[in-house]
Amino acid sequence: ADGSLGNAKWVAVLAPLWVWDFFILFYHSRVIMMGPIKRPDHVPEEEWIDPLPMAKRIMSMVRFGLLVLFEVLLALRLDGTIHIPWTFVFIPIYFWEIIALRRKIHLINMTIVTHDELELAIGKKLTNFSPTEREDIHRRFIIVPSKSGPVYEAARRLQLEAKGDIIRISARILFTVLLVTNLDTGFDWSWWIVFLPILGMAVCIVGTAFQNFSEIQTEVAKRDSSIFGMTEAEHNGEQQGTPYATMDENNKTSAEQSEPLTNEEKEELKAKLMQSATRAVATCFSQCFFIFLVCLLIGKIEGAGYSSLVIISPFLLCGGVILCCLACTIFCISEVDENAGMADFDSAVNQAAATAAAGYGSTDAAPSSSTSYVPPAQVQQSTAPKIDGASISTWDPERGQVWEGGQDDINQVDTISETRDEPPVDTLLPPLKEQAYVNPEAVNDSYDLD
Repeated sequence: ADGSLGNAKWVAVLAPLWVWDFFILFYHSRVIMMGPIKRPDHVPEEEWIDPLPMAKRIMSMVRFGLLVLFEVLLALRLDGTIHIPWTFVFIPIYFWEIIALRRKIHLINMTIVTHDELELAIGKKLTNFSPTEREDIHRRFIIVPSKSGPVYEAARRLQLEAKGDIIRISARILFTVLLVTNLDTGFDWSWWIVFLPILGMAVCIVGTAFQNFSEIQTEVAKRDSSIFGMTEAEHNGEQQGTPYATMDENNKTSAEQSEPLTNEEKEELKAKLMQSATRAVATCFSQCFFIFLVCLLIGKIEGAGYSSLVIISPFLLCGGVILCCLACTIFCISEVDENAGMADFDSAVNQAAATAAAGYGSTDAAPSSSTSYVPPAQVQQSTAPKIDGASISTWDPERGQVWEGGQDDINQVDTISETRDEPPVDTLLPPLKEQAYVNPEAVNDSYDLD
């Protein structure tokens, strides 16, 4: 727009937009090609409705195709490749806005009903409806479990947002008509007049947000006036000051006041009120920022001397801040130690080895709690006086347990020695004396040679 790029074509300047449009069109085509969504196993066949019917998918792709067609015509018209009136260039936008306006009007005209109210009005259960009847009902009604709760509030919020969308669509259509008229007829209107519907749209959006907040505030005050620091008498006095209140509203108010609210319900009301207030304030700030950008754009079109980068500078600033935050998160990533789990593994292995060694020395010994392996200590030969005829055993780290005395023990030790390819037991033990036989199990029954 400033001529800084010389004679660059708009088709080349808008190359990132074409890439974006390609991916979105590819996504819509994939959604259409995936076919109907299969019914989950836990949902009965008579109650299943495809959340993305094929007609809705095709309509979404058609709407986006109209937007892409407008972008192509606009780029070609700005480059001078085609020479058609601006009215024809904006024809895809007309259809795009009309389709969106029709959907929003249909949503507003839908009635919010409960299951019981619908079954009472029609005269049969919802499970007895045919698939065609269920689709027709979902096009005409918004079915909720009850007239209170989060589902009902979400349905109401959906209709309120549809009203705001109608205001936006109407303002955009009026702006498009004024813009095309000013470009084709040469009336040379002030651009402030052309953009007047856009400015009025922003003001209406802010007013709608604060109106919704006022309605929610009134509803919360009816259910619990103590949230605003009002006593029940003061609240009743304000209600009596409205002489045009209907009998139904008075009965409803008295019924609501007669039922005390629990702490959970009070907290829910406070959260609902806070959410509405936050939404109203956020809408006000966002629309003020939007008006500021529109004023910069109008000033540039009217011939102001500042660069066009000033108009998009807020977006560049926000993008830069986001990229800086993402770059800073790289330094918050800690390096993963490949040997982080090896220390625990080694400790577990050492503990298991120590436990096995302790159990090998004595079955009555308690498992070791040490995390490092400690070899079993060598058992020194007992200095106690020997009992005549008794078998005395000693521990050798290389040969194991060595018995002295008792023919049976010597035979068992000989067997072990043969399996280990060690010298015969006779060379290891002193000559036997004829002594009374003592059972070795009676002396040391904590070790099992088997």
